[in-house]
Amino acid sequence: MERFIYLHGFASGPNSKKARIFHDRFAEKGIPLEIPDLTRNDFFHLTITSQLNVLAKLAAGNEVSLIGSSLGGYLAAIYAAQHPGEVRRVVLLAPAFGFARRWVETLAPQTVLDWQSSGRLTVPDYASGGTAEISWQLIEDGRLYDEEPDVRQPALIFHGTNDTVVPPEASRHFSASRPNVTLHLMRSGHELLDVVDDIWKLTEPHLLYSRE
Repeated sequence: MERFIYLHGFASGPNSKKARIFHDRFAEKGIPLEIPDLTRNDFFHLTITSQLNVLAKLAAGNEVSLIGSSLGGYLAAIYAAQHPGEVRRVVLLAPAFGFARRWVETLAPQTVLDWQSSGRLTVPDYASGGTAEISWQLIEDGRLYDEEPDVRQPALIFHGTNDTVVPPEASRHFSASRPNVTLHLMRSGHELLDVVDDIWKLTEPHLLYSRE
């Protein structure tokens, strides 16, 4: 039986606004949406690999469809590329393609050097509303993964034209050479909360009606 999994973004969690909205939309259809905590209560040691391990343990080799937001979208794309026989369809919300490189490029050179030398950086923790420290290992590990995973499954991407966190050009480039990927540019920012109803109207038939 196919399972549906939602992957939250960086420094977010299972109780994020978008995660709960999608959870409720699936519940209205009588379908469970699984939303794992990708940090495993250890935010400091968070890496791409550790999050993929959480997903792999949850999926357990079953047929799944994935929804991923920001870093969760990048994770969904990586996992789909790694498990072509397991992942059926994906929906990516402002996916953070090239996560490690893009994040380092947004920081001042001295901040990067300090983070690399000390091994830790203080960042906003949206899940708690405070701040938390993250290890430099997140960047070193992130550099091991393709910036644009080779997703072969049918995929929808939703990206805000006013996104200042992940530029929409990243999704444009990703989808340009992939006929299996449909890109929807939305008049919104990174969170996409103000267009979530429009997103659901396209996500529902992509993930649910296609099973019939």
